[in-house]
Amino acid sequence: MNNSSGDHENIEFGLDIIATEIDGLEALRAVLADRKGAFAAAFDSATELLLRNTGRVIVTGMGKSGHVARKIAATLASTGAPAAFVHPGEASHGDLGMIGAGDVVLALSNSGETAELGDIIGYAGRFDIPLIAMTAGAQSTLARAADIALILPGAREACAITGAPTTSTTMTMALGDALAVTILRRKGFTANDFHQFHPGGKLGAALKHVTELMHHTDMPLCRPADTVAHAVDVISKMGFGCTGVVDDDGALIGMVTDGDLRRHFSRSLKDAQVKDIMTADPQVVRETSLAAEALALLSGRKITAVFIVDENRRPLGLLHVHDCLSVGVL
Repeated sequence: MNNSSGDHENIEFGLDIIATEIDGLEALRAVLADRKGAFAAAFDSATELLLRNTGRVIVTGMGKSGHVARKIAATLASTGAPAAFVHPGEASHGDLGMIGAGDVVLALSNSGETAELGDIIGYAGRFDIPLIAMTAGAQSTLARAADIALILPGAREACAITGAPTTSTTMTMALGDALAVTILRRKGFTANDFHQFHPGGKLGAALKHVTELMHHTDMPLCRPADTVAHAVDVISKMGFGCTGVVDDDGALIGMVTDGDLRRHFSRSLKDAQVKDIMTADPQVVRETSLAAEALALLSGRKITAVFIVDENRRPLGLLHVHDCLSVGVL
């Protein structure tokens, strides 16, 4: 397809918009990097308040800020900080009851003068519920009412013609992510914890443990003194393309694959034993490993299967690359 002058103009518009939003993020980064500044102090206080919080984080906002608030609430919840979105309009019609005495309110409004937030602000003040504000209005109603005010630095909206929320929502989104992930790190949140909140999808699959995917019954296993013919029979019967080799203590000391058999095909295997053709000290994976880590090993070593072992290298199961791919581990 031929590029017209309009196509180039479209690209230039797009680049300008992205550059404008990057400028906003750089401004946000700069005020946070000023460790002696008011914004950094407010960010630190907000983080500590949320870490001490024993209830939920009630995130609220109207319009575009409401959409960002929903995302921040979802991010907080997925990283172990109980959170919920409360719509300001619905709050005035009964949903204020969703805000409990042990909660913290995080209110978003670029101007800080969103009328619909009035009842939530009043409710928080009446029942001594801590209020954190995210706003660009330093002297706004929301900022003055907040216990902690995160005042966004001035930034040009990417839609200069209408002033529609663009750069400001990007900055607020990034600030919400910064709070959520800071809390996650401070809590020592692990991949295991994260998996509890993400059991589905590709992310959930990658965070599964190998013990959830491995084959732990009827594992293909041989002894060093077994004949190669016996190993071939085991490999053919089990269908994994390999067999492990264990010693008298049950520890994995070797592995025979289809590839090993092909490499030794030219020599006489009539009287050969498994120990004569096995790959000694094969790659293994510990039972505490994640599926994504195991798949990285399989891919990196260009192998199709790996044994899962305990601390004494005793096989607990076998994981095939297809087991990872079939559940979406990438």
